[in-house]
Amino acid sequence: MKIEDLRNKIDAIDDELVSLLKERLSVASEIAKYKMENGLNVLDKTRERELINKVTEKAGTEYESETRAFFNDLMGISRGYQSKLLKEKSSYGDKIDEALNQTERTFPESAMVACQGVEGSYSQKACEKLFPNPTIVYLNTWEGVFHAVNSGFCRYGILPLENSNAGSVNRIYDLLAQFNFSIVRSTRIHINHSILAKKGVKIEDIKDIYSHEQAINQCSDFLATLKDVNVHVCDNTAMAAQMVAESDRNDVAAISSSSCAELYNLEVIGNSAQNDGNNYTRFICISKKLEIYPGANKTSLMIVAPHKPGALYSILSKFNSLNINVIKLESRPIPGSDFEFMFYFDIDISVYSDKFQVVLAQLEAEAEKFQYLGSYIEVI
Repeated sequence: MKIEDLRNKIDAIDDELVSLLKERLSVASEIAKYKMENGLNVLDKTRERELINKVTEKAGTEYESETRAFFNDLMGISRGYQSKLLKEKSSYGDKIDEALNQTERTFPESAMVACQGVEGSYSQKACEKLFPNPTIVYLNTWEGVFHAVNSGFCRYGILPLENSNAGSVNRIYDLLAQFNFSIVRSTRIHINHSILAKKGVKIEDIKDIYSHEQAINQCSDFLATLKDVNVHVCDNTAMAAQMVAESDRNDVAAISSSSCAELYNLEVIGNSAQNDGNNYTRFICISKKLEIYPGANKTSLMIVAPHKPGALYSILSKFNSLNINVIKLESRPIPGSDFEFMFYFDIDISVYSDKFQVVLAQLEAEAEKFQYLGSYIEVI
């Protein structure tokens, strides 16, 4: 047969499939009504497992894998349709509705905000980009920022989450999983690392360089050109500048921002030390209380998928079936587990969308563990 004839046969089969799909979804809507009247959940794992076993047996060995994949997708579509009809919500549904009703209409201009580091840090810059008049409390560690918010001492905390060159700040993901906080805002800061030293010191005089691990990674190409120079990790780029300023040595330098040179009476002996000029760090603003401000169009989630083949695909298919764009997908091993992973998602969806509560309900029903991290705007 000619390929046109074969394609015509495929088209005819597709027409039948569309008619059968419409008929199946019509029956699914009747099932949804029954479940609603009888207080049943949309997801029935026993029924789905029995159905998969039955259809794969009918398909035979040659088409077993394809049939399993097809019906897994089909059941996902059916569950999504039923969830939409029932207006099903996740366990966070009422909290989200309450936050939408009770959160102030505008993001606060002033607040007590916890930042890691000292004056001149990039966290400070991110904080001042989000809050015109913040009262900043500086902490030595990221854990300290979380504890300051958890205790109620600070309403918000500012934390770096990822860098365009060095990647994600993994420890922040672990702390987000540990604390039940919400992301209420995010922003991106352009990072321009400079080499700072005491006045009169030349680059060839340097024996030791101090900075944060992320900054060191971002400047790896420059550091590779230096000979007989030891690189040391410290808690913050601004703290590194402060250490150099307070040192009694003239052979030490810091990788920090140029603004820290003036702040700590240092001199810039090397500009733009980072590997890539297009270097940005994304910072998040966290809160102990769930706050969702008007216009929230990005949502962050953490999900532990069942430890079985196709589990992650099944989760991703939920986004695909509802035409929701996944902006970020990050995996983190779960401490103490046997090769199990927590998946971190950023999705592009308005909190006011009809699909918003539907996808949360579907994901929670599918996941071993589900954590909603908040819906927010990213300030450019």
